[in-house]
Order: sequence, then C-alpha cells, then structure tokens
Amino acid sequence: MYKGFSRVFAFYCADKLPSASTCSVLLTRKGRFGGIGYVIKRGKKHDKGSSAPLFVPVPVKPNSDDINIGEEFTGRLKKQDLLKILNRFYQKPEVRVLASENGLDDQLLHQAFLSFRRHCLEHDLPPDLHIIISDVLMGAGHVDDLFPYFLRHARQAFPHLDCLDDLKKISDLRTPANWYPEARNINRKIIFHAGPTNSGKTYHAMQRFLKSKSGVYCGPLKLLATEIYHKSNKEGTPCDLITGEERRHASQYGTLIDNNNEETEPTSETETFLLDEPELTPSKHVACTVEMTSLNDRYEVAIIDEIQMIGDMGRGWAWTRAILGLQADELHLCGEAGAINLVEEICNTTGEELEVRSYKRLTELKVEDSALGSLDHVRPGDCIVCFNKNDIYSVSRAIEQRGHEVAVIYGSLPPGTKLAQANKFNDPDSSCKVMVATDAIGLGINLSIRRIIFYSLIKPVVNEDGDKEMDVISISQALQIAGRAGRYGSVWETGYVTTYKPEDLATLKTLLAKPPDPITQAGLHPTAEQMELYAYHLPHATLSSLMDIFVHLCTVDATLYFMCNTEGFKFLAEMIQHVPLPLRARYVFCCAPINNKLPFVCATFLKMVRQYSRSEPITKSWLSNTVEWPLPPPKTIMDLVHLESVFDVLELYLWLSYRFPDMFPDVKLVREMESELDAIIQQGIFQITRLLRNSEQILHDDEIGRGKRSSRAHSPAGDDVPKGKLSEMLVARGLITPQMLKKLQQELVTEKSEKNTSYDRRSKINRNRRK
Repeated sequence: MYKGFSRVFAFYCADKLPSASTCSVLLTRKGRFGGIGYVIKRGKKHDKGSSAPLFVPVPVKPNSDDINIGEEFTGRLKKQDLLKILNRFYQKPEVRVLASENGLDDQLLHQAFLSFRRHCLEHDLPPDLHIIISDVLMGAGHVDDLFPYFLRHARQAFPHLDCLDDLKKISDLRTPANWYPEARNINRKIIFHAGPTNSGKTYHAMQRFLKSKSGVYCGPLKLLATEIYHKSNKEGTPCDLITGEERRHASQYGTLIDNNNEETEPTSETETFLLDEPELTPSKHVACTVEMTSLNDRYEVAIIDEIQMIGDMGRGWAWTRAILGLQADELHLCGEAGAINLVEEICNTTGEELEVRSYKRLTELKVEDSALGSLDHVRPGDCIVCFNKNDIYSVSRAIEQRGHEVAVIYGSLPPGTKLAQANKFNDPDSSCKVMVATDAIGLGINLSIRRIIFYSLIKPVVNEDGDKEMDVISISQALQIAGRAGRYGSVWETGYVTTYKPEDLATLKTLLAKPPDPITQAGLHPTAEQMELYAYHLPHATLSSLMDIFVHLCTVDATLYFMCNTEGFKFLAEMIQHVPLPLRARYVFCCAPINNKLPFVCATFLKMVRQYSRSEPITKSWLSNTVEWPLPPPKTIMDLVHLESVFDVLELYLWLSYRFPDMFPDVKLVREMESELDAIIQQGIFQITRLLRNSEQILHDDEIGRGKRSSRAHSPAGDDVPKGKLSEMLVARGLITPQMLKKLQQELVTEKSEKNTSYDRRSKINRNRRK
C-alpha cells in the first residue's frame, strides 16, 4: 500500500516525507520535533504483544548546567567498571519486573537500557547517580539502587510513560455502549428482520418507516440511500437525502425525476436545493449512508440495513455506532441471520431486548447444471456479475456486439446514473434486457433479474493488514449476489444462477449450499475526541503515530468487538503530516473517502490540503485549473481512466465542502461540473472498444515512426498487430485484460484485411474504368 504512496509523491514532497521503506523516526527535523520518539511503521498491523515497533528512545541530552561534582567527591569512574555495573543491573530479574510495572515490556526495556548505558558512558553523570555507582563499586550500595535513575532516564527517552495510565483509560473500548447516554435513556424496541435476499425483510421495515411520524434509513451505499429517497417521496412521505457528498431536500424529488429524463433540457427551475439553504426546513424523514447517521436527532423509527456489515474490517464501526447510538423508539435491523447472535449479545450490554422476525425467500432460486460457456448464450433478463471494471468493459462491449443493449452498474458510477440504468433494465417496455454489473447489486437494489451469471468467483479483498489480495468470494457474498435472481412480483418469479466458466460451477454450488458464516465481532474505530485527548498528552506526535499508539494500547472486549483497519486513515495522515493543520481538521481530511491507488487523486488531495492550510478558499476556478477543465471526450483508454480520476476529485471536493463549507464554497458549480463529466464518462464507457483500438493504433504509428528513424529491419510479415510498451503497460496496470488485448488484436487484423480487400476492389474498378 505505502510503496505506491512513495512512488506517487516522490516528485511532490521528497524532501518532506520520510522514506516509505523504513521506519521514520519523527525527530529528524532539528528544532521542530526534538524529543518526540514515536515511529511510523508502514504496511502491517502492529503486534499487540509489543510496543517496540511504535517507539524508539529519544536522545536524552545532558543538562548543560550540571558540573561533575560527583567526581570531586568520589573520584573518576573507570568506563570498564561503569560498564560492568550497568550490565549487572540489566541482568537482574527484579529489574524486569519493576520495568514491566512501569510500562516497559522486554523490548522497550532493552531499548531504554541501551540508551541509558550510552548516556552514562558518553556524558558526565549527574552527581547523585555518580555517587550511587561509586558506592556500588565500593560495596556500600546495591545495584538495585540504580533503578530510580534508570526509570528517570527511560521516561525522558519515552515520554509516553509519564501519561501511560491516562492513555490506557482514553483507549479503553470495552464498554462502547456507555458512549451514548442519550440512547441508553430511551427504552428502545429493537426488531431484527432476518432473511435471505428477496425475502421482503427490508420491505416490512420500510412499511413501518413510511407510516411513522419521523424516521431515518441508514444504508451501506449512496445508491440504496438514493433509492429510499425516491421511494419515500414517491409514496408521499417527504424524505431528505444525506450522503457524504450530497444533501437533497424532499422538495427536489420532482426535479430529480425530470432530470433523469434524457429528453428534458435543464432549466433554471432544476436548480439544486440544498439542506443548508435557510428557507428549507429539514424533513422528518431522512435517507442516509450509515456513516452519515445523526446520533443527535430523535426518531420514531430507524432502519439499519445490511446489518451483517457490522463485521466488515473497514466499515464495521459505522454499523456499531448506529446500533448503539441511534435515538429511536423503534430500531429495525435488516440483514442476514448470521448476525443475530452478535446483535443479541450487544443488546445484553445495553439492557435491551431483541425481537427476531424471520423471513423466507419469496421466489424459488435454482442453480443451473451447466455453465454459460459463451456470451452467445446470453438471454433477456441475464445479469453478468464481474468483480473488476476491466471485465465490465469487455463483457458489456462483447454482448453489445451480439446485438443486445446492455445496462451497466459498477461502484464508481453516481447514484443517479445507477438508478437510471436499473430503471432502464427493469422497464418492461425498454429494449435493454441484459445487465453487466459488479457486486454492488448484492446490497439491496431492486432489479428484475432472471439469471445471475458469475463471470468469475475471484474477488479482490482487503485483509486484516489493509492489503488487497485475491480470494474466492465468501458464502455471504455468493448468497447475496445469487439471491438477486428472481424478484417477487416481477416477470421473473423463478431465479436462476450459474457461472461463466464450467470449472467454477462446482465451487458456486458448494458456496450456495452453506448457511452464511456467523458474524462474531462488531467493528470499532477511534473517534476524533479520543485522538484529541491523545494529542493533549503527546503534543509532538503525528496523527499517524497517535493512531498507531491508540491501536496498540486500546483495550477491546474481544468476545464482541474488534478494531477496524486503520491503514487507509494512516496513509492520508502520513501524506499530509508536513502540512500545518489543526488536529481536528487533520483528522477530518484523513477520513476522506479517496482511492489512494490513484496518483492524480492523491496529488490533488494534497494540493487541496495545502491550499486549506494557507487559508485560501478552494474555488471552482482553482479546481478547474488543477484538473484542466473543461475536459474533452476520451480518445484512448488512458483518457477514460484519467476522467474517472477527475470525477473522484470532484466527489472529494463535495465531500469536503460539507465539512469545511467556508473553504469549499462553490458546491453548485462543482456539482454542475460533475454532471457534465458524468455524461462524458458514460459516452466513453459505451465506446470502450474504440478507445482500446485507438490506444493500439497510437502505439502502431509510434513504432512505425521509430522504425523509420532507426532504419531497423521491418517486423516479420505475420506480425500484423503491434506488441509493445503501451499494450504491456495497459495489461500490467489492469486497464485491459490479456483476453481483451487478444480480441482487440484479432479485430485489428480483421479490420486491416477488410481495408486491403476494399483497396484491391477499388483499384480493380479504377483499372477497368481506365481501360
């Protein structure tokens, strides 16, 4: 993860950021961070059994005012005798016991002793220590008498030891239910709607939501929150939408419907209505993403959807926060039955009772006996599920070439576009009958799917260390996605599921035959207030170091909770550590939802932070200059990838605008840019084959030019399709797959053959005319 960071920012702040390949001790800047002694370890989660990876001793400088009075009293100490006494002291078992009682484990004790010994050998000793050592050498003292002086030095070398008890109290996470006293004062009725997909569990919870006087819906995706926003307003219950990047008032619902019609031209009446406009009163009902859930408002009914995600390594804390802190008379939890036991245990800690309502699937789901094998066998109502954007591109284009109109849904599309694609696919009067999507469809969006086809069963997952690795999808993911086939009340009452590759079908059958794995722990995450308290005690430590220390020292009830992965947070914290910022603002910036694998997004994020630190507003003009707006339609695959990065930057701006409204003032203008860019990207997506062909043609032309300049021999006659750095780069970066490249090469060969045939025909006609 962090190796990529060092590559991206080597050109921006090589003189400011420590090397990513080693531990960076934050006392390298003279005069600024002297006396810190905290280390940033990058990459892997710290071993909870030792604090050595987090701390190194600060060089303890002698007091310049001290004079060697001890030498005048007892004489000069020989270094050999001094070293002998110090080594005897370190070997005493009692020293290890006393050190452990004072916060020094074996590894910290060893580091502290090396620092203490070096200090004693290289500098004049304080008078009291000099006399004690002299007494030990003369037999008038005991070597154990050195411990108070050693501990004094250790606390200078490791400043955290002075406040260790306070730090442990701050990071005591064993009773998170006590963090929300307002919710504990309410006699909440908690109902768990448990069942598989297409069982109606969310429907029943929504009926109570729509009839309530006030309510909040908390979903895992902007797409779901937007869908509930539309549904609620359509059925006459005014509902606002709140996501990290967007605020929409209920009064805008009709405008959104009009804007989704491609034949409607935007007018002045389609202006965005924002919740912070003074003339608009917030509605009694809210649809939001779970991270944006307000714990300060009181509701009659609250819904937490996909409750099983409470065990997610990265986002589980948001579900834990919602279930413990929501002030609601009725709390409806919707999700898999595998989370029931965990939720029941959590309710025991809050003194609340849990009512479980179980649902069975409303439609039949059948696993087919054979795999699809070829896209020639795609039929109306099919949805091909891919786990990366490259497959989305190639599969959708291949299906279009077979005469089918395709709807496309994947994670980075705006919610409005996703809903428009879903509506087009669901519309019985539409000519679009095939969908290509990622696993985003597994989290509740309503689609009329006849058959789910898994293009692959391998998906990138984030492990406990925050690193991505490839693995077979989980039982829960397989059940969630497969269950989207066959929708109650649609034309497809019976659902079917299969795989694209024959070799995956047996694995899929095994996954679908098992119940979901039980969720045993709920996620937790440090709050901004806890980080501020840590910073008070450790004022010179960086935010990344504070997070590392917190994770190491925190106490968690492992029978119920776990600490969520903090690598993404620390990545951003290290990126901006050299920028002067207040701690609270730094914390908010580090919570920004950006893809740290995209160099352009990371570089622009850093520029925004620098601009903010200088108290200079980040305006639409500044943003336009940064992203070189306006942007032309993409001509190559690299153009399209860049446009998607720019779209992420605009999303980042909108996310920050709701946290720092004074410094990010041009929300409406940036949203207009986002809408325009979305249209450009969509145009590029549906022309992905042409973009790939253009990329290869550019390489072909470039190689011909180089061949002429270098006077090299021509390629063999059979080498019609160029193979060079661009194609290798596209494959290496994952922008195209080897299969896509092979197909593109075949298309180019066919196209060249057709051009040659056409040229021969024209030449023959011209010759006949001349005759």
